[in-house]
Amino acid sequence: MFLIDSHCHLDFPDFDEDRDALMARAAENGVKLFVTISTMVAKIDRLKVLTGRYDNVFASVGTHPNSAGDEPDVPTERLVELARADEKIVAIGEAGLDYHYDRAPREVQQAVFRRHIAAARETGLPLVIHARDADEDVAAILREETGKGAFPFILHCFSSGRGLAEAGLELGGHVSFSGILAFKRSDELRAIAADVPMERLLVETDAPYLAPPPFRGKRNEPSYVRHTAEVLAEVKGVDIEELAKRTSDNFFALFGKVPDPRLAA
Repeated sequence: MFLIDSHCHLDFPDFDEDRDALMARAAENGVKLFVTISTMVAKIDRLKVLTGRYDNVFASVGTHPNSAGDEPDVPTERLVELARADEKIVAIGEAGLDYHYDRAPREVQQAVFRRHIAAARETGLPLVIHARDADEDVAAILREETGKGAFPFILHCFSSGRGLAEAGLELGGHVSFSGILAFKRSDELRAIAADVPMERLLVETDAPYLAPPPFRGKRNEPSYVRHTAEVLAEVKGVDIEELAKRTSDNFFALFGKVPDPRLAA
C-alpha cells in the first residue's frame, strides 16, 4: 500500500521527542511520503532541515492566515524565489482565510491570500488553502482570481460547507480530507466526500491536530492517515488499496514537482 500524508506539520515541537519513531510507524502503516506545511515564511529553515533529513519529506512555503498579521508583507516574488530555489519545496501555502480565530485583520488575510494565489499561478505549484468560517469570501476570491488566470489548489482539511466544495471543484481544485471525516458527527462531511469526484480527492492528517478515532483527543501523527483513508474508502465504495492508489495518483498529478517513487520500483 502507498499512502501519502499530503498535509502535516512535522516541524512542530510536538514531534521533537520521537520524530524518527513516528516516521517508522507511518511506514508500517503504508504511509510512504509526506508534505510538511509552512505556516510562516520566516520559519522555512525548520522545514528545510526535515526535507534534508528525510528523502520522502517535502515542504511548502507560505503564511498561514493566523500568522498573516506577523508577516503581512511577504511579496509574491519572495514566495516564488524560495519555491524555485529548492527542489523539495513543492507547494505554496498554507494560506487562506480564518474568520474563526480572526488573529489577523480580515483585509490583511485577504491580501496575503491573493499574493499566495499569484505565486501559485506563477510557479504552477499547488496552493494549499486553509478555510475556516470564511466559505463565501474564500469562494469569491477563488472565482475572482481564477478569472485572472487559472492556478492549481487544494481545499485542505476540508470541513466547510457543500457550497465551497462545489465552487472549488468547479474552478478545478482538489479537496483533501483529514481525520474530521471519521468523527461521529461528520455525516454531512461524509456526504460531501461521497460527491467529490475520485480524481479530485486527497487525504491528510494535519498532524499534530485532529486525530481520527480511535485516537481522537490525542496527538495526531502521519500513520493515522490510514484511518481517514479507510473511512473515505468506505464512503466511496472501494477498498483501501484502491483508495490509496487513486489518492496517490491524484497527488502526483497535482504535485508535479514531486517524483513518483512507484515508477522506480
